[in-house]
Amino acid sequence: MPIDSRLLDILACPVCTAPLRADDQETELTCREAGCGRSYPVTGGIPVLIANEEMAAASVSGSLDG
Repeated sequence: MPIDSRLLDILACPVCTAPLRADDQETELTCREAGCGRSYPVTGGIPVLIANEEMAAASVSGSLDG
């Protein structure tokens, strides 16, 4: 499912706030900031903009809750 170009115009990296660009298959968004360069998956046409550190913290806190 293609990502709407209007959405790409407003999306930004959650870590450094730089613009994002989609790969050719639109399965991944990558930060345009050279110093950052983080990539985020696109699942079912929906960008998942969660930084790796945040995902790790959520995983640890989630396992402690249960």
